[in-house]
Amino acid sequence: MDISDYLRFVFALAFVISLIGILAFIAKRYGMGYRHAPRTAKKRLSISEIMPIDGKRRLVLVKRDGREHLLVIGGTNDLVVETNIMEDAFNFSEHLAATSHITDKNKMDEGDPQ
Repeated sequence: MDISDYLRFVFALAFVISLIGILAFIAKRYGMGYRHAPRTAKKRLSISEIMPIDGKRRLVLVKRDGREHLLVIGGTNDLVVETNIMEDAFNFSEHLAATSHITDKNKMDEGDPQ
């Protein structure tokens, strides 16, 4: 084989690879790839929180249409822990603070030294 045969092979290979790249770009540009929602559309899905459990698994709080879903992902399988959690769900820490304030006030009214 002559050096010209090697050069012809290299140029043909470069040409074929560039054609594949151009076709992939055109396919992605004109919607033959993954479909996205229009930019003007309201986003319905978001990730509220992620908490690692161990090296492989994570707790993920996903928000969809005003409701939240708790998922365990990673490991051998994924698991839905809880669904339809309301976005404005009961806040335990706020309730505890309000209750302790009322309890302290009642103790003072009764004359309890504590």
